[in-house]
Amino acid sequence: MASEIRDINLAESGLRKIEWVRRNCPLLSMLKEEFTKTQPFKGQKIALSVHLEAKTAYLCLTMAAGGAEMYVTGSNPLSTQDDVAAALVKEGLEVHAWHGATDEEYFSHIRAVLSHGPNVIIDDGGDLVHMMHTELTDLIPGVIGGCEETTTGIIRLEAMNREGKLAFPMVRVNNAMMKHFFDNRYGTGQSVWDGINRTTNLIVAGKIVVVAGYGWCGKGVAMRAKGLGARVIVTEINPVRAIEAIMDGFDVMPMADAAKLGDFFITVTGCDKVIDEEDFANMKDGAVLCNAGHFDCEIDIAWLREHAVETAPMRDNIIGYKLTTGAWVYILGEGRLVNLACGDGHPAEIMDMSFAIQALSAKYLIEHQGQLTEKLIDVPEEVDMEVAEKKLAFLGKSIDVLTPEQEKYLNESGI
Repeated sequence: MASEIRDINLAESGLRKIEWVRRNCPLLSMLKEEFTKTQPFKGQKIALSVHLEAKTAYLCLTMAAGGAEMYVTGSNPLSTQDDVAAALVKEGLEVHAWHGATDEEYFSHIRAVLSHGPNVIIDDGGDLVHMMHTELTDLIPGVIGGCEETTTGIIRLEAMNREGKLAFPMVRVNNAMMKHFFDNRYGTGQSVWDGINRTTNLIVAGKIVVVAGYGWCGKGVAMRAKGLGARVIVTEINPVRAIEAIMDGFDVMPMADAAKLGDFFITVTGCDKVIDEEDFANMKDGAVLCNAGHFDCEIDIAWLREHAVETAPMRDNIIGYKLTTGAWVYILGEGRLVNLACGDGHPAEIMDMSFAIQALSAKYLIEHQGQLTEKLIDVPEEVDMEVAEKKLAFLGKSIDVLTPEQEKYLNESGI
């Protein structure tokens, strides 16, 4: 099957982006060199659906260097970069993706990469796994397993597993320490504000920022907002996380109350209709809303589109909606992931760690084919530690090592 991309003539720009990533991803570069020699993916077909920009492209090239036949698509229509897609085709990979795909086109691209009968699935949000279990069940026997990148995807997998519907092992990559401690907190924290700032050109200092959800991503978004000079309000459903937010120096209240105060609203929950019609009715004129969760359901944009008395594009990636109250609210990136719909996603050094975990987890699945009894598995601790040790070395830092006496002290009861 031929690739489906916007324009192959954009490849030169995409290749420059990938080269910049290569220069800032020493872990992936090390793995690429190792995989070139050891060929851990030789003879394996890998279907990948991750936000299709330069860092993802470098992961694809790293795995292809290890012998994989790569079939690539994006995991969100607004995060695909057409020049990067073209660059991967130029490098010999099969790609089905373009920026701004309709829902029909998006799922056609998902179907296309799965149609080759993958042995390993690399997913971000669960759309590959969902289609495999609903439309393409005849291809399931050929699947060794897969890896899931994000919290939303893991939620979907856990629901399938509880219902006994998950047919092959999936590695919860997002749960790895070297993923969520850094990718979710520092990566999301910085890239969300990169997307907001470049899109709005508005000051954050002195504003009130409402962060919905205080998981690892919410922690990062709130921390960076504070660093930019904002006053931060956190909304939560978990009392433990709410107390944590208070002790981190943030105010906590229900969204119904926060809606009256916020200048910027960022949803980071993975849930549906976190901001709804009742909240819109209480918002001040000029409130800016965006989403950093995987799916575009956290802000009820469907309600806005139906009930706004006026709608107008304001800037690239900003749509204004005038409410019956007379207030305008502004939605960034159509309510899709603001760090990718309005930016380039997480910094390269962060994704270097996350994608190293992805590549090594895929290698683990192949090496343990037929030996895994659980359908949902965590990244092995030795993989987590290997990535951490190598990253620390690339940062030029070293740490202490236990002496034999210290190990004995820690491991013996003394009784």
